Parts: sequence; structure tokens; C-alpha cells
Amino acid sequence: MVALAADHGGYQLKEEVKKWLDEENIAYKDFGTLEEMACDYADVALPACDAVVSGECEKALLFCGTGIGISMAANKVKGIRAACCSDYFSAKYTRAHNNANALCMGGRVVGPGLAVELVDVFLHTEFEGGRHQRRIDKLKAIEDR
Repeated sequence: MVALAADHGGYQLKEEVKKWLDEENIAYKDFGTLEEMACDYADVALPACDAVVSGECEKALLFCGTGIGISMAANKVKGIRAACCSDYFSAKYTRAHNNANALCMGGRVVGPGLAVELVDVFLHTEFEGGRHQRRIDKLKAIEDR
């Protein structure tokens, strides 16, 4: 299952991605916002990221106006490796090399067509491990200090 969350700036993009997830029969849990009323990205990022860390969800898709604020909030949660991406290569290799478990996008930066491509590659790219694992281990060590 995939965790979804957006503030008001990412709400419309989240809704477009949900349509695609439905078409692809990919299960998700929407942690809000459920309307376009102004809200804070940190408030919606936290429960979605907690669901990933707890194992309730495998990955998170997070949206705000730029993708940057919600990625900053997500990366404060121990165990989350969030990447703000607006291109295919970054979305693919943040999974393959960084084992990212949260993809962040900006509703004012990324259009729905590109967003679906980024989500697709992010959800279907496996972590390569090997030499990349030692780098993930170093990130964990930083978190644990």
C-alpha cells in the first residue's frame, strides 16, 4: 500500500495521481488533505511518513506547492528518505541508488502527465543494494547520532 498526503498546494496533483493509482489497481491510503482549504504540509506529511516507518505502507507519495517543503518535513521523520523530484532520471535513481521511500512533487511545478510517469518509475524501480547500501547505512548512522 502507498501513503498519500498533500497540502492545499499539492491537492489537485494528488487527486490526479489517485486516478492513475485506481486505474493501475495500486492500493493507497490518503492521509489528506481532503480539500483545497489551506493547511500545513508538515501536518499531512507526518501521518503518511509514520505509516511508512511502521510498515503499514510501503512508500509515500507527498505533494505540496513545490514539493520542497513537504520533503523537508518528511525527512525529519526517522526512517524516511524523501526525494523531491521533477524529472524521470531522478525519480528512478532515487529508488535504485538511494532507496528513497517517499517521492515528493510540487503541484505548481509538475503537471499530471509527468507526475504519473514519475510515480510509475518510483513505485516500480527496485533498490540495487550493493555499493549503495553502505551509503544508506551512513544516512542511518547520521539519523541515530
